[in-house]
Amino acid sequence: MQKFGRNATIDLDALDESIIRELSGDARLSMTELARRVGLSKTPVLARVRRLEEAGLITGYHATVSWPKLGLGCVTFVQVRLTDTREKALKAFNKAVATLPEVEECHMIASGFDYLLKVRTRDVASYREVMGEKLSELPHVASTSSFVALEVVKDG
Repeated sequence: MQKFGRNATIDLDALDESIIRELSGDARLSMTELARRVGLSKTPVLARVRRLEEAGLITGYHATVSWPKLGLGCVTFVQVRLTDTREKALKAFNKAVATLPEVEECHMIASGFDYLLKVRTRDVASYREVMGEKLSELPHVASTSSFVALEVVKDG
């Protein structure tokens, strides 16, 4: 038995783990193909997938997008330090940063800074605009440090 999240307990066996692994690799698998890969028939696999979804272990299905082909090939990681880290300030920052489409990920960090953002833009010049017009204007931002990714070695 493995515990996940607060108060959530679900029994995971090797088949459940195999289902999660297969869907993580290809979320578009048909139930028939998934069943074939894990060695069960379609009906029990569908029941297991539904159980994993209801338990919150599978939270969605996503497409892998070629961002450079869409003209969004520049990834910048941004360390953000806030002027205030009381709950009200954190909530204000969280709410505001969630509205920015350029911010692909936002993580609160236990470090010398408060947040780590993954920002996706066309190029460095467009990142500079986002930094000057959007990120620096977020509530309670004291300072930022930007790190432009040169190459993706592993993603996902």
